Amino acid sequence: MDDVFETLISSFIENKIGIANQFLSIELANQLKQNLVDLNQNELLIMAKTGNAEKLNLNLKVRSDLIFWLDKQNNNVAEKLFFTQIEQFIKYLNMTCFAGIVDYEFHYSLYNKGSFYVKHIDQFKNDSRRTYSMISYLNQNWQEDDGGELMVYQENNIEIISPTQGKTILFKSNELPHEVLITNQPRMSITGWLKKG
Repeated sequence: MDDVFETLISSFIENKIGIANQFLSIELANQLKQNLVDLNQNELLIMAKTGNAEKLNLNLKVRSDLIFWLDKQNNNVAEKLFFTQIEQFIKYLNMTCFAGIVDYEFHYSLYNKGSFYVKHIDQFKNDSRRTYSMISYLNQNWQEDDGGELMVYQENNIEIISPTQGKTILFKSNELPHEVLITNQPRMSITGWLKKG
């Protein structure tokens, strides 16, 4: 896994956006996708809100995705494998980049057809612990016409990233504004943050 971790980190250092196309194996991505499908069928997903515990807002003009927070104590095999990989990545990141990450949080995210998330920054104004944003995509056979791209705004550039299966994105939570463009097909991911104490 060190090669994949290094790909994610080196591309982040080079371009402020880390991209690793095989961060998740096909098998693990498929298992996580099935978990998300099952949660949706059982009506366990909730409308995503903006803000944190001190100030939560539901505004469908800002974002219209559905989410389910992952629990580190859950005995789901695929989620435990995902958390193990994230913890290994954090250890590697801290060792190679002295990042100081001590915690993380992730949720499943489902953008149904017509869903989007307008331009925003991930770090809260009243809580700076979110340091790195990570998104791992779970979409098989994603086509250009399916939409749902992640648009990331750099100082002199806009990067458009297709949400293809197994791909993972890494960027600083307080630096890069980004948005999810309107999706024409159900778009699935695990989205989360690596946090300092």
